[in-house]
Amino acid sequence: MYARVTLAQMQPGKLEEVLQVIQHAVVPAARQAPGFKGLLMLTDPGTHKGIAIAFWESEAELRASEAPGGYYREELAKGAHFFSAPPIQEVYEVRLQV
Repeated sequence: MYARVTLAQMQPGKLEEVLQVIQHAVVPAARQAPGFKGLLMLTDPGTHKGIAIAFWESEAELRASEAPGGYYREELAKGAHFFSAPPIQEVYEVRLQV
């Protein structure tokens, strides 16, 4: 299994709106993508930081979601106005899950 970690600094006062967009637009789009296994969203309301961890069956399926025509870039672009800096994305292999 693989995980894409997206680190984002959000605009003050936008956290609840961001969470609504993720629930109602991003998650349904991700569920349509082959290999999607789930999403974990962490937030710090005091600093307006968020961490999204999306889990994928394989690295190839994760990368396909990021490719042109994949949902990830499209949804990230739609939410650009929520961020005070460009989000950072990293990919990890899940080595332990308990």
